[in-house]
Order: sequence, then structure tokens, then C-alpha cells
Amino acid sequence: MNSLRAAAAVAATAVSVSFAAPVAAYPVDCAILLCLAGGWPASAECAHARAVFIARITPWPVEPPLQIWNCPMRASLNREKAPMERLFEITLREGGEQLHESWGENPAELHLAQDQADVDISDPAYDFVRSIHVFQIEYRRHRNSDGDCNTWSTIREGTYGEQGEFAWTRSTPARVPSASAFRPGTSCSDYWFRGVFVDWTDYEGTYGFEEVRY
Repeated sequence: MNSLRAAAAVAATAVSVSFAAPVAAYPVDCAILLCLAGGWPASAECAHARAVFIARITPWPVEPPLQIWNCPMRASLNREKAPMERLFEITLREGGEQLHESWGENPAELHLAQDQADVDISDPAYDFVRSIHVFQIEYRRHRNSDGDCNTWSTIREGTYGEQGEFAWTRSTPARVPSASAFRPGTSCSDYWFRGVFVDWTDYEGTYGFEEVRY
């Protein structure tokens, strides 16, 4: 486990260095995973990865911002490397042919896991994946001519499971993080809010968030 943590830390730090491949040459979700772990360091590749991350929560539709199942984390000639170290290698790899060759002699591994990581990411080193929360918020409140306070809301919360699988559940205004601009208060003043909020913590536990109003 210590070697995995070390590899994750090295990979997350190293991503701040300019990538060897053009932006379009590597799976963008591998870049999102690395850049998120490293706190979105300043680079053209991480800027692109973050733009995709945010675009996915910009309606419509609202998608999982990290789609880890699209990142082939098993792809490595050296099976002794830790998953995050292999991931960094994949992200730097130039072109699809090298990626195909890296699978070795087992064609069954060409099939990525369905809607989850294709390696075990249950280790706490990957808690930054599970830290991602997405809130899609629609909220309206007004007092009608009879003096009644009418409130209508639809809030759903998207979370990542142990192996990076994404799921939506119903949620409530109380669960929306305080970093959001959503502030319904307790009075019955007219209030309207519609937006998507996403937050996360990076590998070192630093908090970050984005919100898209629409």
C-alpha cells in the first residue's frame, strides 16, 4: 500500500510537467484522474482535462465528470508497477498503436471494465475519486396570493463507489455543500436556483469545487 501511495504522489506531482503527447493522443479520463489527484496543476493538458470535467456537468445532459471506465489502467508492459504509475505512463503514451501494444499477449484485457475502473481502486490512495460529489439542483419558492408558501425542488446527488462506479440518488437542500451559491434560507421570500455543483478533494486532501448555473 505504501508503494501505491508513493506512486500516486509521484504521478500527481509529475503531471505538472509538460506531457510528451498532444492533448488528443491520450485518454482524457486518464488525464482527468491524474490532474485531479495532483490538484489540477498548471499545464495545457490539465487545463484541457479540467475543461472536459466541467463541460460534462454543464447541462444538457449532466454526465459523470470523471469516467474512469474510459481510462485503461491495466495497460502496461510492466505488471509490477503500481496502478497510478501505470496510469501516468498511459497518459504520456504517444498514439493509439503504443497503447494497443502495451496490452501484451492477453486480448481479454482489451475489454475495459463496464462503468468502473478496470483495476482495484479500493485502496485509500484513490479516495480522491470517491470524494467527487455532483449536485444537480432545481429549486423554486414563492408566496401565493393566499399567503401560502409554495416550494418546489428537485435535487439529485451523484457519487462514486468503491471501484469508481457512478450513481445518482435523490437528495435534499440540506446536503448541498456550503461552497455552493445555493442559499434558500428559511424565510418565504421568492427564490429561484438552478445549477450543477461539483466538489472534490485531491490526493493530499485539498478541497476544490466548481458550479455551473443555467
